Amino acid sequence: MLQKSIVHRYLSYAAYLLAFLVLGWGFTPYHDVFLGLILGTIVSFINIFILYFRIERMGQAVVEGKKVRSLGMLHRFAMAGLAVLIVTLFPDYFHMVSMVIGLMAAYLIIFIDSIFKTLHSR
Repeated sequence: MLQKSIVHRYLSYAAYLLAFLVLGWGFTPYHDVFLGLILGTIVSFINIFILYFRIERMGQAVVEGKKVRSLGMLHRFAMAGLAVLIVTLFPDYFHMVSMVIGLMAAYLIIFIDSIFKTLHSR
């Protein structure tokens, strides 16, 4: 199971990333690109936290010997679909490609963090 310290570390990385993206939105002329990245990153981290809480519940169910439910794939797909809907409804404010890149932000942070932890442990 994931430790709470790992989740808190990912949350702090997300806060730094979102602060950087907000600065990019405020100080560059690429407002739609940065808003797309911000929207995608927020949805990405919401999906990661949904997955985290579902995994915690699944672990509790296994320990208690109860039936194991799904990890909520449909809910995470719906969140990504909602982000796509927002971008298509407001194309002047959001950039679609950058929103899709933002959807991968949480997974990229997890990947980079695991590489640093592996290199640091050696």
